[in-house]
Amino acid sequence: MNVPHILLANVFFAPFAYGGATIVAQEVALALVRQSGWRITAVSVCQRADLLPYALIKTETRGIVNYLINLPEQRSYAQLYDNPQVTSLLAGLMGQLAPDLVHAHCLQDIGTGIIEAAALNDVPVVLSVHDFWWLCDRQFMIRPDGQYCGQQVIRPSVCRGCVEHPAAARFRSDLLHRRARNVDLITYPSRFARDLSEKSGFAPGKGVVWENGVTAPKADFFARQAARRARDPRVAFGFLGGPSQIKGWPLIRQVFSDLPQTNLCGHLVDGSLNGSWWKGHDLAAIGGDWQIHPRFDQDGLDAFYEKIDVLLFLSQWKETFGLAIREALCRGIRVIQTDSGGTTEHGAVDRDALIPIGPYPDALRAQIENILEFGIGPCSAHPVRSYGEQAAEFAELVQPLLQKTRRAPKMRAG
Repeated sequence: MNVPHILLANVFFAPFAYGGATIVAQEVALALVRQSGWRITAVSVCQRADLLPYALIKTETRGIVNYLINLPEQRSYAQLYDNPQVTSLLAGLMGQLAPDLVHAHCLQDIGTGIIEAAALNDVPVVLSVHDFWWLCDRQFMIRPDGQYCGQQVIRPSVCRGCVEHPAAARFRSDLLHRRARNVDLITYPSRFARDLSEKSGFAPGKGVVWENGVTAPKADFFARQAARRARDPRVAFGFLGGPSQIKGWPLIRQVFSDLPQTNLCGHLVDGSLNGSWWKGHDLAAIGGDWQIHPRFDQDGLDAFYEKIDVLLFLSQWKETFGLAIREALCRGIRVIQTDSGGTTEHGAVDRDALIPIGPYPDALRAQIENILEFGIGPCSAHPVRSYGEQAAEFAELVQPLLQKTRRAPKMRAG
C-alpha cells in the first residue's frame, strides 16, 4: 500500500527542539508514523558558523529524517519571513522527495516561501498556526512596554505604534496574508485563535479548530503522586513560565512574598537551553521553600507534575492554547489561571475563578490563601486528548487533500 509522505516544516525539530509548538509538531508526526505508518520528513533551520550559509544537514531521530538549513547570522528583516534562497532550497528538496502534502507549522526563519515552493511542485499545504506570527510583527501581540496589545481585530493603523518600521511591517503583513490565501487548509489550536485571525482578515473561511493533544501520565503516576503527598503534606505550587512579566512571574512573586503562611513549597521550571532563566533571582525572599526544576522533555513530564498540587498559569497575554494547563489537568493538578484566550477552552474551566489579565494581586492572593487554609480539595484527572488522537484527527482532515494529490498528475521541479 502507498502510504502518504508528509513534508513537515517547523523552525525547530529533533534533535534540536525548543518550545511548545515544536513538541506538538514532533509528537503528532511520531504518532502518524507509529499508528498509520506514514512517512514523515522534516525541514527546520540551524545556525552554525562552521558550515557554509544555506548548507543542508541531514539528520534522523526516531525514524524521522530532518533536513536542517544552515542560516547565516546576518539576515535582513525581510529574509526572516521570505528568504528566496531558502525557498529555492525547499523547491529543490520537494522535487527530490515528492511529498504528498506539506504541513507547515512555525515558519519563522524558514519563511513563507515554502508555500510558493509547494505550488511549484503541485503539493497541497496545510498550515498549522501556533501563535500570532502571521498577524503581529512582534509575534505574540506584546507591545514594547511589555503589555498585551489587546486588539480584538488586528488593524495595521494601531500596529504602527509598536513596530520599528511601519511601512516594512505593513508590506510583511500584506505578503503573509496573500500567501495564506494560497494554502489549502489552516488549523488553529483554539476557537479564540481562529476567530481573532479570521476577523483580522487572515484567510477567512479556511480555518478549522484542531486542538492539541498532550502526553498522558504513565501508569504509575498517580501512585507516585499520592506517595509524595503522604511524605510531604505541604501544598506544592508549580510554575513553568520563566521570570518574565508576560508570563506573570512578578505577580506571583508579589503575592507569595506578602503571604504570612510559609508552610508551602514551589517548583520553578528552568526552560532555557543553558539553565539561565533563574540565575540572579533571589528566591529566599519568597514565602515558602522554592526550588528550581531543570528543563525536561516529554519523558520528564511526570517527574515534574508529581511534585506539585497546583499549577500557576498567570499569563499576561491572550495565548492560543496553553499546553501546560492540559498536561496538569489530565494528572489531577489544580490550575490557577488568567483569562488568557485559548488557554481557557477546556472542560474543567471555572470562568468565575479566572483572574483578569493585569495587575490584580488580590484576585490571585484570594485563591492562594483559600488553598492554604482549606487544601486543594478533590482534584480528579480531567480527560484530555492524546497526541495519538490529535494525529488521527489530522489524518481525517487531510484525507481529501491526499486523495486529490494522488488523482492529479504532478509536475515536479527538477
